[in-house]
Amino acid sequence: MQSRPRKPQFASRPEGSNANVTSAIGMEETFGRSRARQTSLFTRTVMWMTGFVCAALLLGTFAQAWSNNHLVAEVQQEQKILTQVRNEHSKLQRDAQHYQDPAVIENEARQQLGYIRPGEQAVVIIDANNKGQGKIQPPKNTTSTRGHWQDWWKIFFGPVSH
Repeated sequence: MQSRPRKPQFASRPEGSNANVTSAIGMEETFGRSRARQTSLFTRTVMWMTGFVCAALLLGTFAQAWSNNHLVAEVQQEQKILTQVRNEHSKLQRDAQHYQDPAVIENEARQQLGYIRPGEQAVVIIDANNKGQGKIQPPKNTTSTRGHWQDWWKIFFGPVSH
């Protein structure tokens, strides 16, 4: 004997009916099938929500990485500026310490301002090749041909007229 597939005694749905339409006997869709469709919808919803959350976290991570990169570049630029300022500060401190020496002060006053000590004679040497060089004026003689009484008179009563 050959075995044939058995036909169900009762048809699960009448001929020509749609699967979504209920029959007169009851719901066409079985409970398991309905449950599977609901589970599938729930699963798809969870997957979409998980995808959105992952995408949001990924975008947030990229934004944070960009911001950190920008801040690191800014810190490096400010460190370069700080190094330059510290170098300038060190140079200025060395210069200030150098110019506190009385010998340096006297030398600068003699060379740049043409000062001489009392009793010294100023000698200015001008190079013949540098005709456009400005001439240094010798300082005015502070000793007076007048007597000291005239200096006192000037202090107390004003200039003396000749």
